[in-house]
Amino acid sequence: MDLEKVMFSNYKDVVTVEQLAEMLDIGLTLAYRLVRQKTIKSIKVGREYKIPKQFVINYLIGKNV
Repeated sequence: MDLEKVMFSNYKDVVTVEQLAEMLDIGLTLAYRLVRQKTIKSIKVGREYKIPKQFVINYLIGKNV
């Protein structure tokens, strides 16, 4: 089974920090910290962070390279 195809299948390919917090069941402050410290890779568009779902999956499975 391809893990990437089943993890977070109910989310779009690119998520917000708010959705990231929901996906990981963590607080919004911690979600922002993970993104700002580049623990979870993201792309900043204007004032907002956009996180490709694949980056979240990579973080969870330890492939955050």
